[in-house]
Amino acid sequence: MKKTLYLSPPSFEGFDGGAGSRYQAKREITSYWYPTWLAQPAALTSGSKLIDAPPHNQSVEDVLRIAKDYELVIMHTSTPSLLNDIKCAEEIKQRNPNAEIGFIGAHVAVLPEETLKQSSVLDFVCRNEFDYTCLDVAEGKPYEQIKGLSWRDKNGGIHHNEERELIADWDAMPSVLPVYKRDLTIENYFVGYLLHPYVSFYTGRGCPAKCSFCLWPQTIGGHKYRNKSPEAVIKEMEEGKNLFPNVREWMFDDDTFTIDKARAVEISKGLKKLKLTWSCNARAHVDYDTLKQLKENGLRLLLVGFESGNQAILNRIHKGITLDMAREFMRNCKKLGIMVHGTFIIGLPIETKETIEETIRFAQELDPHTIQVSIAAPYPGTELYDQARQNGWLDNSVLVAGSGIQTSTLRYPNLTPDEIEDAVERMYRRFYFRWKPIFRIVREMMGDRQMMVRRLREGREFFDYLHERKETANEHKSGATQTV
Repeated sequence: MKKTLYLSPPSFEGFDGGAGSRYQAKREITSYWYPTWLAQPAALTSGSKLIDAPPHNQSVEDVLRIAKDYELVIMHTSTPSLLNDIKCAEEIKQRNPNAEIGFIGAHVAVLPEETLKQSSVLDFVCRNEFDYTCLDVAEGKPYEQIKGLSWRDKNGGIHHNEERELIADWDAMPSVLPVYKRDLTIENYFVGYLLHPYVSFYTGRGCPAKCSFCLWPQTIGGHKYRNKSPEAVIKEMEEGKNLFPNVREWMFDDDTFTIDKARAVEISKGLKKLKLTWSCNARAHVDYDTLKQLKENGLRLLLVGFESGNQAILNRIHKGITLDMAREFMRNCKKLGIMVHGTFIIGLPIETKETIEETIRFAQELDPHTIQVSIAAPYPGTELYDQARQNGWLDNSVLVAGSGIQTSTLRYPNLTPDEIEDAVERMYRRFYFRWKPIFRIVREMMGDRQMMVRRLREGREFFDYLHERKETANEHKSGATQTV
């Protein structure tokens, strides 16, 4: 086994570009997701080490000092962070010329040859579901024999091996939690709507939904939900409770944990016996009876993508829900006392000033506990990206500004990128600067001293973010924004 380092490299201050982030960008408050995509192959690779540099404030120099002792360095990259990550890889190669360096992630899964041509220091990229591909490389298997690998030979020629099949037996996949314990400081991971400290991980991959903008199912995980059995998940949670007795909330980050309702309920019963508080991703189609059972078994919060307040847009992106379904879902959650973090996207096809207003009003009407407002990001490999190219909607290729803040790359006949970016701040202000959200925040702070300190910090970060977003928008308008 080669001495292997799995690396999420340094980036902008506060930039959540790690291998668990769905949108690689700087958040409105300090937020870091766990590097789940790196932790899984690290769990397979005996003797390996995982470095998640951004939340641990590790600099490039820190990483170079560690990487010089490794034979194999596998880095997670993304479309916004690619050039930054290549620069880090080049510095690693300069310090450690004999190291093999490879990239994983959605970007390289879709554009393997283009990625390898970006820099000669890259020896290979792992396409699609790459866990066992990484293991084969670490075990020293010849490149030409490894499924799912694109690689460079000694003469500079680029080769693409046959595809690797998706993982079917998820019960055979080792838990990532011991890797977290060994290599990560969990207190460094924050998500505004989750209790602190929290732990997030996957119990399976793939999502049957066909949302046109969603990155992972279209590039790596596929549209079939493959998962661990309830028994395996409960056993893993028993181990997790022993490893991390101070964790206040467990987040199941599967694309749609609730898609198999019977499985979700069965797992929740085991979580109740362990006396664990938990949360998960869900679609707004979960029925009242299922929600009730999950709540009774320790569910605290659901992360739900509402996306838009315009039905035509929802239909166009294949969301598979109606506005009335979302309304009923929220009524049920409020009746049961389940908190909801609602996510919305500005700039989906074909957004207008009027549909933005509908989305803002819809968010206010639903009134989830907290919201996240993102800009539609046409990542390569998604249907949204193909639509944007075919229809001439791509205004530029800059998904993230030099500050790490998300920018708009889309332009529609009646809506400019600047108007899309301005709408993000407007939506945040109009949602949170109402008496209901303010009352909720104050009540949280009064009931929990840790929450008071945290919300005060987040409040300062939120206003700083709005100010920085405005500056970024001005730079974008003047043409000064740079790609990562």
